[in-house]
Amino acid sequence: MRRVAVTGMGVVSPLGIGADAFFEALAEGRSAVGVLGIAAPRPLATRIGAAVRFDSTQHFPAARARMLDRVSQFALVAANEAVGQSQGALEGDKARMGVFVGTGMGGAQSTDESYRTLYESGSDRIKPFSVLLAMANAPCAWIALEHGLCGPSLSYSCACASSAVAIGEAFRSIARGDCDVAIAGGAEAPLTFGTIRAWEALRTLATEDPEDPSASCKPFSKDRSGLVLGEGAAMLVLEDRERALARGAAVLAEIAGYGLCTDASHITRPSVEAQARAMRLALVDSNLSPAQVGYVNAHGTGTEANDGVETAALHSVLGDHARNVPVSSTKSMHGHLLGAAGALELAAALQALRRRVLPPTMHLAHPDPACDLDYVPNASRRVPAFEAVLSNSFAFGGTDAVIAARAA
Repeated sequence: MRRVAVTGMGVVSPLGIGADAFFEALAEGRSAVGVLGIAAPRPLATRIGAAVRFDSTQHFPAARARMLDRVSQFALVAANEAVGQSQGALEGDKARMGVFVGTGMGGAQSTDESYRTLYESGSDRIKPFSVLLAMANAPCAWIALEHGLCGPSLSYSCACASSAVAIGEAFRSIARGDCDVAIAGGAEAPLTFGTIRAWEALRTLATEDPEDPSASCKPFSKDRSGLVLGEGAAMLVLEDRERALARGAAVLAEIAGYGLCTDASHITRPSVEAQARAMRLALVDSNLSPAQVGYVNAHGTGTEANDGVETAALHSVLGDHARNVPVSSTKSMHGHLLGAAGALELAAALQALRRRVLPPTMHLAHPDPACDLDYVPNASRRVPAFEAVLSNSFAFGGTDAVIAARAA
């Protein structure tokens, strides 16, 4: 099996565009959660979310932007940054290069717009490219077209684990020798009236903090009330490590292992046993011991159901070492990007590994006694060099995906 290097990273996030800008905001403890200004035909109970400040005209000609849903625009910008940082990874046989992208909702904005046109305005005139705008594989397809990549082009939709699965499957494809290079990650743009209304009906969204809306997402806190929806994209360039070294590339980190399993117990309720199994599979795959893990980027949604279960799973996997391992949920600052969450949070974990700075779990003023680990509360932490990280992604539907990464 071949070793797999990360040679490029790209991010479009509520905290900023660019992998470095994103992580610097995390390290400063800034929150992008705030009052949304989306167009809504009727008032929403939920006013808050984590939106990306994004002007498509700065990235695409107007004619092209009209062919791209917001989710595909995010994906392309993140992918282009990652490719640029990789400095030549895509030179060579394009048939040996693939694209692996996760998204939970695909072109949600185009879908929402089309349905509102049909059902509310009474018009039968829908954009002729509505299907192409909304289809879930559009971000993947546009990245392949942009860079002429002719290897596997695969889209994954596993709810909140989608992009972690995409990265894990890209890692396996390179490790097996099926391709040499892959652009892998996720994109999501779910901040529409219809999507927010659907999440309100599920009763999982956070209550707006009355004093500070930016503090509404409170993972692991006793007074947490739910998740906050976010949007954005994160992409990695993954590459056969020997190929990367031979061409003189800067290796940012190494994807070391991937654990994937299914709860098969409940459509929304998480399982301690399954989450622990995914983490153990990632450790075994990477030949890492619990003692070698220096940081965990938690799924950490801020929901009553997730946070205690994930804490128990970490205790189960890490044993006596659990209390020595810093764990944080960056969702406290950028919200929950659904299908793109795993990719964005892995980007945060890789930056932490490279910079030796751990991003905090913000708004953790009242720790839940059932959540008793070191969650790096309320301020980032500079640490000595450490060997490896885990990034957890656990989804509705029961998909549990964990990525293990090593320092370069």
